[in-house]
Amino acid sequence: MSSEFNHDKILLSTSSLNVGYREKRSTISVAEAINFEVKTGELVALIGVNGSGKSTLLKTLSGQIPALSGEVKIDHQLLSGLLDKDLGTYLSLVLTNEPVSRQLTVMELVALGRHPYTNWMGQLSKIDIEKVNKALSQVDLVQKEDKLCDSLSDGQFQKVLIARALAQDTPLILMDEPTTHLDMFHKAYVLQLLKTIVKTSQKSILFASHEINLALQLCDKIILIDEGKVDFGTPSELIQKGAFKTLFPADFIVFDENSKTFRMKIQND
Repeated sequence: MSSEFNHDKILLSTSSLNVGYREKRSTISVAEAINFEVKTGELVALIGVNGSGKSTLLKTLSGQIPALSGEVKIDHQLLSGLLDKDLGTYLSLVLTNEPVSRQLTVMELVALGRHPYTNWMGQLSKIDIEKVNKALSQVDLVQKEDKLCDSLSDGQFQKVLIARALAQDTPLILMDEPTTHLDMFHKAYVLQLLKTIVKTSQKSILFASHEINLALQLCDKIILIDEGKVDFGTPSELIQKGAFKTLFPADFIVFDENSKTFRMKIQND
């Protein structure tokens, strides 16, 4: 059996990772003692309240900022030792509000995902075109491939960015808030799409999100950042250890273990 179909293969791991920022004369630690593993075919959510450090951790995992200490490994290789071009064949990144030209067609934007593989002129080979077409099909955008991205809804444009990552054909996809600006239906639709992708393509997706209730229902594993500390496990494992009970002020929001959801605390509760 090839390794790409091995569900026990570790694609991303951290060891005693400490993330944050270095300023001129000081170091600001955001979260520390981070240890987790993402295996093939897993959908993993990175959750926490605003300002908890989700974006900082995601930037560290994708190599945009260096770790303060500890290790990040991608496919058992140290992230710090990978060249950018090599990293582009292991990891694709989908960022919210990234500066992308919406004057490109859907096909053109998705084709940018093939950049790590094309020659210096950016010419697409037959294989590149096949990968792009497959990605468009996976997110149900074939009928819109010639449309300008500027004409798409926010939900459709998010699917284009996901397709670009799929076209890059990396075993691991990192996403920052993929459901931002979407209504409730499209939030659920996009996360269900991610779930389908990991089950049918044998890729792994790690995404930062505020959609905690949806993440608890759909994800295989959860990375939870709470006041600088990080918990990792299946939703059931984290619920069993009470990891969600202190995430929000108990006077306003409570966690229902039976339904695996957060809800507002009504005055007469």
